[in-house]
Amino acid sequence: MSEVAKPELLLPVGNIESLYAAFEGGADAIYLGLKAFNARGRAANFTNSQLTAICQLAAQKHVKIYVTLNTVIKNNELPYLLDTLQFLSEQRIAGVIIQDWGVFSLMRRYFPKLVAHASTQMANHNSVGANHCQHIGFKRVVLARELTFNELKLIQQRTKIETEVFVHGALCYSISGLCQFSSYLGGAGANRGLCTQPCRRFYNCAGQKRTFFSMKDNQLISKIGELTQMGVTSLKVEGRLKSGEYVYTVAQAYREAIDGKHITDSVNDLSRPKTQWFMGRSIAESIADNPNTGLLIGKVTDCHDGTIIFTTNIELEKGNRLRVRTDADTDQNAFVLDNFRVADGLCTAKGFRGNAAAGTDIYLTAYRSQKFGTEVPTTSHHETRMPLATKKNILDSIRKQLTLKPKSATIVRIGNLDWLQCAALQKADIVVVSLPMHEWPNLLETSKINNSILHKIWFELPPFISETQIERVEKMCAGLTQKKINRFVLSHLSQQAMLPPHSRFATNETVYAYNDAAVLWLKQQGVEWFCSPVENEYENLLTGACRETAIPVYFRPRLFTSRMPVTLTNNLFADERKNHYIRQRLNGLTIILPEQPVCITQYANKLRAKGFCRFLIDLTFEPADNNHLAHIIKLPATSEGIQGTSTFNFKKGLK
Repeated sequence: MSEVAKPELLLPVGNIESLYAAFEGGADAIYLGLKAFNARGRAANFTNSQLTAICQLAAQKHVKIYVTLNTVIKNNELPYLLDTLQFLSEQRIAGVIIQDWGVFSLMRRYFPKLVAHASTQMANHNSVGANHCQHIGFKRVVLARELTFNELKLIQQRTKIETEVFVHGALCYSISGLCQFSSYLGGAGANRGLCTQPCRRFYNCAGQKRTFFSMKDNQLISKIGELTQMGVTSLKVEGRLKSGEYVYTVAQAYREAIDGKHITDSVNDLSRPKTQWFMGRSIAESIADNPNTGLLIGKVTDCHDGTIIFTTNIELEKGNRLRVRTDADTDQNAFVLDNFRVADGLCTAKGFRGNAAAGTDIYLTAYRSQKFGTEVPTTSHHETRMPLATKKNILDSIRKQLTLKPKSATIVRIGNLDWLQCAALQKADIVVVSLPMHEWPNLLETSKINNSILHKIWFELPPFISETQIERVEKMCAGLTQKKINRFVLSHLSQQAMLPPHSRFATNETVYAYNDAAVLWLKQQGVEWFCSPVENEYENLLTGACRETAIPVYFRPRLFTSRMPVTLTNNLFADERKNHYIRQRLNGLTIILPEQPVCITQYANKLRAKGFCRFLIDLTFEPADNNHLAHIIKLPATSEGIQGTSTFNFKKGLK
C-alpha cells in the first residue's frame, strides 16, 4: 500500500508580521488578500508591490501563495477587477480564491493561467458542489465548515477535486456566503468583506440577555491523522485578523501534528474556547457564553484617570496585550502593558484610555513575547494594468450580450401548499413552491394544484443539501417531472446536476449575480431567469446592462442560515436597538428573519422606467391568506409601498 501524502498546512496572513510568523511556523502555503476584493477587509492586507516582494520571499522558502479575491463584485468595480486579474496573472501565485461567478467567468476566458479555488463563501457542502466545481474548471474547493466527519468522508470518496478544510480558528454562526445580517444592519456585507459580526452581539429573549449565536473556535488538531487518511488536500487555519504570535503558535502545533512528531488535543492560542463542532460527537456545547477572545486573568477593582487596577492570577510581562470585557468589546478597551506594577495579587497599570467598571472581566489576548519581521524587501515594481482598449472591448462584449428587452413577470414564492388554494395566485406569472422537505411527498400527492397554474409552478431546491440527502432530492425532482413539473429553481448552481434530463431551471437570490459578468455566466449555463441578491442596491442595478433580473420587492431576508441549533425561550428576540427578529427551523436549518418585512414596491415605477419589469414577492414564511396576497400582488402595478417595512440596502447602498 502506498504511503498517504501529507496534507498541506495553509496559514492565514493578514499583515507582514503574520507573514514571517507563518514562514517560521512551518507553512506549506499561505493565503492573503490585496487591499480590495477580499473577505477580510478589516485586515491590514497588502499592496500590489508588497505582493510582488512576498512572492519572491515565498519562492525562496518553497511556500505557495493563494490570493483571496473572494467578495462579490459590483458593476462599477469590473474595470478595476480586470486590472487586478491582469496583475495577478503576472505574479508567482498558486491560486486565486474566489466567490463571485463573474470573477470566475473572466478568469476562465481571459486569464486561463490563473488557477481558481472555490471559496468557502460559495457554500459548497456536498460532492455535487465539489464535482460541479471540478467540471467547470476549478482546481480546488474550500468546503463548508458545517460538515460532519462522515459527510466529509463520503465527499472525499465521491470527488477527485482538491479539497481544503478549515481545521482551526473562528467560526461563523451562519453558513459562509449565506449571511445577510451585517448587511441588513447597515450595508456592511459579509459577502463584501465588511462583516460587523452580529453573531457576537448580545440579544434579548424573554428577559434573558445573551450571546445566543456566538460560536466557540474550531479546533481539529486531534483529527489530523483521520483527515490525512481521508485524502484532504489542505488543512486551513482561519485568522487573517489575528496576530503573528497567534499564527506562529497555531502553525507550530499543526506542523508537528501533520509531521507525526507530536499531537495534542488543544492549542494554547489565547483565543475562545474550542469545539470540534460537527466533526465532533456533539454540537450542543458549541455556542460560547462569552464572545471575547483571550485568557481570563482577573477582574477590575478600580479605574480612574488613565489608571486601571485589576486582580491577576498569572505572571505578567511588559508587552502583554490585555482587553477589558465590555458588551461592545471595542478596541478602546484593549491595551498593551507598559508602565505597571504587581503587588499582592493586584496589577496597577497606567496609560489605559478606556472605561471599566469594578467587577469587569479582564483578559490576556497576546503575550507579545515572540518578535517577527515588520517589513518586506522593496522591489522594482511596475504597476500593471490592462490596456484601456482591451478592457473596453471585454466590458462592451459583456454588455452587448445582455441588452435584450425582458418579458415582464410577477413571481410569487410560497412556503406551504395551502397557498395553492388562493385565487389571487392566478395573477402570478410564475409560482415558486419552496416547501420543507417533510412536505415534499404531499406535493407529489396533492390534488390542490389547479391545471390553470400547473404550467406556472417552479419547484425550489433548498440552499443546504447534505451528502446523505442527495438521493432524496434527485428522486423528488424525478417524481415532479413525471407530474409534468419539470421547472426548478436552484439555490446553488451545482444543483442542476441533480435534475432529470431536459429540465428547465432558474436560480434564486442565493446564486449571487451582482454584476453583468456573473449574469452572463448564468445565462451561458442555461439559467432561464435569475434573481437579484436581496442585499443589492438601486445604484448597482442601474450601472449594469442587464434588465432581465427578477428583483425581490417584498420579502423577509434570511439574516442567518445555519446548521447550528440555538437555544431560545421562544422564537421572537430583539437586539439592543429594540429591533425584533424571528427564529425559524426549516429543513434542519436555523433561519433568522427580521420581524419587519422588506418592501420596495413603491419604487416599481422607477424601476420600470429604467427597464426592469420582473418582480418577486416572497411569502415563504407567511401563512396562506388570499386577501394578503391579493393586496401585495397589486402593489408593483400601482407602485405603492407598505407602512412599517424596511427598504434594506435598496436606497442606502451596499458598502
